[in-house]
Amino acid sequence: MRMLKPSETERIARGPRAVIQFGFVTLFVASFPLAPVFALLNNVIEVRLDAKKFVKELRRPDAVRTKDIGIWFDILSGIGKFSVIINAFVIAVTSDFIPRLVYQYSYSHNGTLHGFVNHTLSFFNVSQLKEGTQPENSQFDQEVQFCRFKDYREPPWAPNPYEFSKQYWSVLSARLAFVIIFQNLVMFLSVLVDWMIPDIPTDISDQIKSEKSLFVDSFLKEEHEKLRLMEQPAWRGRGPSRRSGRSPAASLVPSGWSQPGSSASSGSQHTSV
Repeated sequence: MRMLKPSETERIARGPRAVIQFGFVTLFVASFPLAPVFALLNNVIEVRLDAKKFVKELRRPDAVRTKDIGIWFDILSGIGKFSVIINAFVIAVTSDFIPRLVYQYSYSHNGTLHGFVNHTLSFFNVSQLKEGTQPENSQFDQEVQFCRFKDYREPPWAPNPYEFSKQYWSVLSARLAFVIIFQNLVMFLSVLVDWMIPDIPTDISDQIKSEKSLFVDSFLKEEHEKLRLMEQPAWRGRGPSRRSGRSPAASLVPSGWSQPGSSASSGSQHTSV
């Protein structure tokens, strides 16, 4: 059976797919806490399916050595920081966590949550309903004058009826303060964990430093050896000329040969004798 090679499109599509999954898990984990569990199951199944394809159906892909994951690291880092802000707003706005704390520490008489529900309900005068929207028959023994709804509004007898009350602004400021504190706390913890757990373990970094030092030492020894070999012939060529008093050009002449001047002088000496 002919083994097919994994297409370039399939290999490129895995990066955006993983980033999209990471974004869904981190951005909305406060709204759906089971999202990481489903993402883990999906990744386990996908890894096993890819292993089966690479072993039985596809050819071995070309391995390429890279330093890191490139631009995807910046994208994932940005999504992680943005997810902290999103989850902080989700916790502060969609839950009663902040209103409960504000009521317990600011408005409660005994420091408990007794009376919290009544504190979150506002009054509305039934007589102010628009024509045709009033209830026809009351289910109570007496006529209802006021109804309650969940919001922080001024009562109908206040100087500014149905405007936002002081409790609303205190809860809103507490929510914004929670977002700021939560964001900075998570960022600080992430920086602290990043500092405590290095990217490269200590033993591996020490081994890399020792290998670099050994490489530098061997390179320097090799360079010193080259310089010594280059200087040695020049020293040998200058040595005999200094000892005999002759020039280097004369030292290159063979012993059986004589210079022109020396032959003429020896001939003249022989003739005179």
